Amino acid sequence: MIHDKNKDQGQVTIMLNHWQSGDTGALEDLMPVIYDELKRLAAAQLRRERNATIQCTELVAEAYLKLVDAARVDWQGRNHFFSIAARTMRRVLVDRYRSRAAQKRGGGRTLLTFNDNHQNHDGQAVELDLLDAAITELEALDPRQADIVVMKFFAGLSGEEIAQVLSISARTVKREWAAARLWLFQAMN
Repeated sequence: MIHDKNKDQGQVTIMLNHWQSGDTGALEDLMPVIYDELKRLAAAQLRRERNATIQCTELVAEAYLKLVDAARVDWQGRNHFFSIAARTMRRVLVDRYRSRAAQKRGGGRTLLTFNDNHQNHDGQAVELDLLDAAITELEALDPRQADIVVMKFFAGLSGEEIAQVLSISARTVKREWAAARLWLFQAMN
């Protein structure tokens, strides 16, 4: 099974390189290979959202359309692609939240839970708009910690998966996740 995963990673990287080189057919070949993983990432995020107004397939489709427009990205491989996909899903969800909040003039807030158990300390959920602003601020202070938060929170990646994407140790991910989470709680309060 490890061999198949490595083969899949190599296959995705090759297709990304072909797509980046201008081969539009490579994008058509790439989608079936990455679709299940994108759907898994979207499902992980939507499980955390209360009162979701978007279905998993719809989130994947919107993220995919934005990723297609990102053809100028210098793809570093499969892991880089899924890191960008997580960020793209974040943008889709935040944009939907803001649109819905504007339509309802502040009513019907989108709430998300925020920690490893997907519940914060007092059992309250986190408002997506506040979280997005805090992550944006954290990006200016420590981009790697912000990446860890996005991949863990919005993509539902494990510490080991994040370590692989960022080419760092799982212990470093765990340490920086703890620091980022503390910083975010302080920034949001």
